[in-house]
Order: sequence, then structure tokens, then C-alpha cells
Amino acid sequence: MKLGVSTYSLFQALKSGEMTIMDVIDWIADHGGEHVEIVPMGYDLRGNFELADAIREKAKARGLDISNYAIGANFLTETEEAYLQEIERVKGEVDLAARLGVKKMRHDVARSEDLSIRNFNANLGRLADACRQIADYASQYGIVTSVENHGYFVQHSERVQALIHAVDRDNFKTTLDVGNFLCVDEDSVAAVTNNLPFASIIHVKDFYVRPSCQNPGESWFKSSHGNYLRGAIVGHGDIDMREVLRVVKSSGYDGYISLEFEGMEECKKGTLIGLQNIRRIWDELN
Repeated sequence: MKLGVSTYSLFQALKSGEMTIMDVIDWIADHGGEHVEIVPMGYDLRGNFELADAIREKAKARGLDISNYAIGANFLTETEEAYLQEIERVKGEVDLAARLGVKKMRHDVARSEDLSIRNFNANLGRLADACRQIADYASQYGIVTSVENHGYFVQHSERVQALIHAVDRDNFKTTLDVGNFLCVDEDSVAAVTNNLPFASIIHVKDFYVRPSCQNPGESWFKSSHGNYLRGAIVGHGDIDMREVLRVVKSSGYDGYISLEFEGMEECKKGTLIGLQNIRRIWDELN
């Protein structure tokens, strides 16, 4: 297992200008990270091969793998032309991922107000075809593409699996986020167990959870069924993180684990405590 950090974890500092992406890479290396996951928020990589080259060389100089490149995408478009344009845009992001030197890339697949299983089933073939085209394009670089359990519409473990099976490519898997299942009110331990065999990389994230009848006020958001969630330092929230990590470790998973922090605490402090907690819990597990 290689433990590292998503650059998204330090988004607060990137957005404010306190840190640059190069500072983030240094920070991760200085605090014991073994890899960096590139999520272009707080900095812009669109078409910027020069910056991609600089990130690749900086990570190499600091002894970090670049584990994954994660971007947004939406193939539920209003027109066929927009659908084809989105596929081509994501293929361009695959080229950028190759320039970064990564062998794993996550792209989103859909956003929709209609979260019903009927709507999901009606659009599954279209989503699968887009993902299949991108996976086939990525295969020339030896890149594994993936869908994250993210964005409500394709967030349940069974929906993620349905898409993976429909795409039917060895190089299309899932970026498995242990916390995001709570956004659709699915138990993290059960959902992680379901989808571990299909994971290309694992995100470790924590949430505080309150029932729908107990509105905690500002800074919380709602799950698909109305429960309240707020980002937490990993190990401080309501997810049974020890059991989640036990399931991952006992499965024999030996790939990248990427910390994602999105709590209210100062981002460097929240990320560091989470990183230390993951390492400590992992080492304590038999």
C-alpha cells in the first residue's frame, strides 16, 4: 500500500493563493506522503502541457508517484453534438494524463436532477459507450480509466458496478471513495466490500452524519434521502474508519490510498491529522 494525498485536500490554500501546486507537492513529500493525486482545482491544467511537465518533474524530484489524474465530465447532454464533443474533450484530458506520466485517470460520467433507477437504466448504455470509447483511447498509453462513486447519479455501489460491467473493458474500473457512499445513504463498510474487487485507487474521506430530523444548521449538505453530512478529518467523523480500512487491508489490496480532506478545519492541519490517522490505523491492523 502506498499512502498519499489528493491535491484537492489542500484546495483552501490553493484557492487563496497561499500555496501553489508545487508547494503542495513539497508539502506532501515533507509530511510522509508516498504519492500525489492530481485534481486540477485551484490551478488550471487544461491544455497546459508545460505545467503538466513541471508537475511530473517536481513529483519525481521529491520521490512521489503521481497516482491518479481526476477530472469532471458529463455525458448526459442535451444534444448528440454535445455528447460527442464531451467524449473528445475527455480524450484530450487522457493525453494530458499521459503527459503527467500517470497510469490511472478518473473522469465523472453524469449529472442529473432525476436520480431514479429508471432514469439510470435508461441512460446506462449511452454512458457506457462514452466510457468505453475513452477507455479504448486510454489503452494506447496503458492508462486505466475509472468512475468514482460521486455526484449522486452514479454513486451507489451497485450502479458503479453496473456501469463497469456495461463498459466491459479491463482498463475501466472505479476510483473507490469510502466516504462518498454516504451521500446516497449507503453504509460505507458494506459498499466498500462490494466494490473493492473493481478498485483502481482508493480515496479515504470521512464525514459527520446527522439524521434528516436533526438539522445542524449552516455548512452541512444533504444526502439523497435528506440526511445531513459535513466533511471531517479522517478518523474524527462518523464512518467506522477502522473497519473500512480493515476490510481494505484484509482483501490484500496493495495499491494507492489517497487522502481526501474537505472539512472546515484549516486544510494543512486537517490533512496532516488524517494522514497520520490512516497510517496509524493501518499499521495497527492485523
